[in-house]
Amino acid sequence: QVQLVESGGGLVQAGDSLRLSCAASGRIVNSYRMAWFRRAPGKEREFVAFLSWSRWTGYATTLADSVKGRATISGDNAKNTMYLQMNSLKPEDTAVYYCAAAPGAAYSASLSTYNYWGQGTQVTVSS
Repeated sequence: QVQLVESGGGLVQAGDSLRLSCAASGRIVNSYRMAWFRRAPGKEREFVAFLSWSRWTGYATTLADSVKGRATISGDNAKNTMYLQMNSLKPEDTAVYYCAAAPGAAYSASLSTYNYWGQGTQVTVSS
């Protein structure tokens, strides 16, 4: 069983930056994949960013078009933690941000791929 705990959300102004963290329990073996999703008020949960790691190929990342150029996803295996650095935040980035994890390393932006979910962290961007 993997437990995920997000942190780093808050209330910021447009143009500010935030770094979200997702701490995972459990032991890394050969590979893993994790992702950030968000749910804005009145909308469906949507994909934000993907990170995978394999002992043979290292890290791979993908960003959604909505955050490309403004966000960076990264991982620290020594800390079992994934990060989402978001810059130039916009009011439309306001949402609850969730991290998710699943076995394997293949890219997926689909909610149904991920077995494990955190409780979410609120990001509110004021104009």
